[in-house]
Amino acid sequence: MIDNEEENLTPQGDLALQIIALPRDTNGFGDIYGGWLVAQMDLAGAAMASKVAGGRVATVAIDRMAFLVPVAVGAQLSFYTQTLQVGRSSIQMLVEAWSEDPLSSEWRKVTEAVFVFVAIDGSGRTRPVPRR
Repeated sequence: MIDNEEENLTPQGDLALQIIALPRDTNGFGDIYGGWLVAQMDLAGAAMASKVAGGRVATVAIDRMAFLVPVAVGAQLSFYTQTLQVGRSSIQMLVEAWSEDPLSSEWRKVTEAVFVFVAIDGSGRTRPVPRR
């Protein structure tokens, strides 16, 4: 998880999503809402977890998250994912959010969290993750 003293200076994992923070995603001070950022992380993680699961997944848990820096409107956000563990029906996915400031081109880690997804069938019931 996040350790400010030994923080990685480069993203870990594969690029799963890129998006620009728009004014509708910000508070009155021009910083993006944390909940909006978490939703984008969930989308990125679910996209990659569904590839691992070979189909539909549902988010069942998010492990600890701390926001390191604010993200201003107009910032380019990149979300990276890394599969940490695959269980019988669950997938633990590290999701990192990185921001590039449009004015300074500064690249900063915004946050990270471990998302846990479970593979589900068409009826919404848990199903096994196919072994590769």
